[in-house]
Amino acid sequence: QTIYICYLGLPAIPVSSFVTYFETINISFFTILLTRSKHTRSKENQSTMTTFILCIAILIAGFFLYGKYIERVFGADKNNTTPAITLRDDIDYMPMPVWKVFLIQFLNIAGLGPIFGAVLGAAYGPIAFIWITLGCIFAGAVHDYFSGMISIRNHGFSITEIVGMFLGKNIKTITIILTMILMIMVGAVFVTGPAKLLENLTTGGISMNLWMIIILLYYLIATLLPIDKIIGKIYPVFGFALLFMAVGIGFMIVKNGLEIPNLTCENLHNFHGNPEKFRVFPMMFITIACGAISGFHSTQSPMMARCLVNEKLGHKVFYGAMITEGIVAMIWAAAAMGFYHGPDNLNAVLASHDFNAAVVVDEIAHSMLGKVGGILAIIGVIAAPISTGDTALRSARLIAADFLRIKQIKPVNRLKTSIPIFVLTIFLTQIRFDIIWRYFSWANQTLAMIILWTITVYLHENRKPIWITLIPAIFMSMTTMMYIFYSPEGFDLQYGYALACAGAATMVFGSLFYIFKVRR
Repeated sequence: QTIYICYLGLPAIPVSSFVTYFETINISFFTILLTRSKHTRSKENQSTMTTFILCIAILIAGFFLYGKYIERVFGADKNNTTPAITLRDDIDYMPMPVWKVFLIQFLNIAGLGPIFGAVLGAAYGPIAFIWITLGCIFAGAVHDYFSGMISIRNHGFSITEIVGMFLGKNIKTITIILTMILMIMVGAVFVTGPAKLLENLTTGGISMNLWMIIILLYYLIATLLPIDKIIGKIYPVFGFALLFMAVGIGFMIVKNGLEIPNLTCENLHNFHGNPEKFRVFPMMFITIACGAISGFHSTQSPMMARCLVNEKLGHKVFYGAMITEGIVAMIWAAAAMGFYHGPDNLNAVLASHDFNAAVVVDEIAHSMLGKVGGILAIIGVIAAPISTGDTALRSARLIAADFLRIKQIKPVNRLKTSIPIFVLTIFLTQIRFDIIWRYFSWANQTLAMIILWTITVYLHENRKPIWITLIPAIFMSMTTMMYIFYSPEGFDLQYGYALACAGAATMVFGSLFYIFKVRR
């Protein structure tokens, strides 16, 4: 008889087509232990990439299909004049070529998020592939696109101003506080992470603390200068370096035939080393933020909205940059699982290093790309978070300036606005990385939830289909509320109680939206 192996959503594959012979057949449980030739193993290794390759293809298709649908829903018009032209000040409002804006946007939203978050998320197993793929196409990219395009339609306003326009002053105040905390945490996280990698790269020649001082000084300079002086000149180069790193890792995954777990019925469970404490829901959805959906992106899109000269370019820049980030996250999640021969071994390695993903990233890059390629890859990993930290603090300055109504044309005004932000950033760098990352991840996803509700109100007021953000808004409300009630950083309730409380809170959000919608 012919025996078949069936992957989810794919045609059945006859075992006889690649199996040399059976050593043991346990009829009671249908267990087949196989002894294979070298050629046979090579074929099977390629087959273990099915889910990985399929998800990459779905992400690319999502850009062309769902991305274009989202653009039509918004109604982008190439004839509309953008704030880059009408409000040009050569500081923050400045026309730039689309390729440059895309690379800057990609670098701004990427940073360590789709790398560190994907590596930590890979500890949950191949189920992470589902969240990266579906979250990126239907939630994250939609969230980023509307954040940028609504800003273009409203004078390039910061995201907190947009929230105030559609959800009212009270929610605006909460969002400003949350966003400022998030921006400062991003600055702190993206100081300590790159500093550690630079210390490893220089083999201890320069200490981590000294690297942190150097990075912070750079942040201050880059935050104060006009956007074309540093960001417009070198960030496209760093963005290309990040893409080179991801493509290089992806190529080596295929070339070496790494065994990447497929999403099968047997693998559809939590692989985390401590599954009782770190459940898939909500922990994985909080851990993998960048690469799926990230509220931080909504603070970056308005910054690039001030540089686009055509509304039709928003699809490439905002939706496209998020899809690209999803592909980067997919590559790193696959690399982490494949390099260590499965999620179980990955968990053991992460646990031995206090779940510091920097060690894993460093080892994978040097082992898979060689010494020169590894150095180039690590430079990409370093450049990405440094650039994100810079633009996070720049966004914090712009949000504070918008709220306080402080014009940013004079350098002294930019300096006065920036100093308190940098003082708080320095304070947070003294806290352990993993602790900051967990609070950063929750604040990040909570902001995403608020922005999704904001976009839903915008769609309703403009008589457009609200389901495209209402469904993600409900899901992210449930996720963030569940994290608050369940996690040790929150109320630390038992899982069942936390689930009930999260469900009740989500129903309250939905009811408030309905009441608000009717009133408006």
